[in-house]
Amino acid sequence: MPDINEGLKMKRIAIISNSAFSLLTFRKDFIKYLKKEGYEVFGFAIDFTDETEEALKSLGATPVSYSLDRGGLNPIKDLIGLKKLAKIVREINPDIVFSTFVKPVIFGTLAARMVKVKRVVGMLEGLGFCFTEQPEGFSLKARFIKKIQIFLFKIAFPKLDLLIFLNYDDPKDLLESYSIKTKKYEVLGGIGLSLVDFQFSKPEKRPVSFLFVGRLLKEKGIFEFLEAAEKVKKIYQEVEFMVLGDVDTENPGSIKLDKLNTYIDNKIIQYNGYVSDVTPWLQKSDVFVLPSYREGIPRTTQEAMASGRAVITTDVPGCRETVINGYNGFLIPKWNVDALVEKMLFFIVHPDEIDRMGINARAFAEEHYDADKINKKLLQIIIGS
Repeated sequence: MPDINEGLKMKRIAIISNSAFSLLTFRKDFIKYLKKEGYEVFGFAIDFTDETEEALKSLGATPVSYSLDRGGLNPIKDLIGLKKLAKIVREINPDIVFSTFVKPVIFGTLAARMVKVKRVVGMLEGLGFCFTEQPEGFSLKARFIKKIQIFLFKIAFPKLDLLIFLNYDDPKDLLESYSIKTKKYEVLGGIGLSLVDFQFSKPEKRPVSFLFVGRLLKEKGIFEFLEAAEKVKKIYQEVEFMVLGDVDTENPGSIKLDKLNTYIDNKIIQYNGYVSDVTPWLQKSDVFVLPSYREGIPRTTQEAMASGRAVITTDVPGCRETVINGYNGFLIPKWNVDALVEKMLFFIVHPDEIDRMGINARAFAEEHYDADKINKKLLQIIIGS
């Protein structure tokens, strides 16, 4: 196979993200691959600390700080931020600008075009909460933000050389449903991970334990997980339920601390907050649970399957791509606590199925989520090979 860089001379790439965490978590393996392929990498984030700058430098990338109000709706601030971002991009003069997540894709694309970057690519790793249906319908705020985002998408997307999605539902639900034009789009699938970092381990099942990992937000399914745990505990008191993730007190969809503490105090769950390394917790668990309302392709599920864990997740965009029903886990209807309880009870009563589906989950991860394969594919897509 010919060198994917041959004749292209694209050796400088700016990755515009929303946070240092996302660069160091979701782009880590890709940055390492880019360096191996001879690229000079610049990682953009709005919240670098001395520690995260050093961590990014250790990957071989140059940290670049910029200003962008992630959740703000102030057009004056956004225009000022756009002008400053364009100035930074001009100074770096990359061959490629690759932006990820909603707001960086919008403003990273516009900034890149303002300074005439050769190739501009965006990747949406999910459509965000304003496109995620809630049991009670979309809130007034979500509908308002959605209108603004669609307006900005219609400005920015035609300026992209390529837009990347992670699943096949997102382009239909966004581009087709709202008549948003873009020159070209591709579906990548999962962003992948290092199968060396997440190795198979045999579930212990003493007793059976279920793990939830994610921000403790309504749309991640935390309330369904807690309700299901409470119901199962009434039947099997010895079964364990572990929760990892932050409480976001500023997010209206976040669980309240007093409600979370009720589940902790009543010994329904073990709560360990945010952890930087989930691998020990995956090894302690037997079944991974993500009752999310919508995803791109969830990283946490990929990590769980690479670790050899059966998965219970919802039959929604992004999640349904990760599970073959009855092979490496189960798909359940969204918002359905009783269906979640039923599948949890199945694994408790049939512990051998945890082993069988866990082995299949690892095989699925090796086939679909190997970062070595995916990063090569992603770079080929980005440069238009």
